[in-house]
Amino acid sequence: MDILVTYDIADSEHPLGARRLRRVAKICEKYGERVQFSVFECRLSPAKLVRMVGEIEDVIDGRSDSVIVYRFAGRIEDVRQCLGRSSVHEVGKPWLL
Repeated sequence: MDILVTYDIADSEHPLGARRLRRVAKICEKYGERVQFSVFECRLSPAKLVRMVGEIEDVIDGRSDSVIVYRFAGRIEDVRQCLGRSSVHEVGKPWLL
């Protein structure tokens, strides 16, 4: 399934917030492709989605951080519209630079 992960980690100027921010980014990089600073597109099996969400829940501060996971019924490429500068890619495929 295709998903979009967005996050806003509070206190990113504070050492603990900055650490959580780096850790959440590393988790998301493991499962998908970064399309904006705090936005990732991922193509995951249901089991990998559960694993990723669990890893993120273990890192964030639920009182101050926000992570939103959007699930798409079809392929994310079918609903994506890019305006302005974009780096079009296919989710789950290697990038050739």
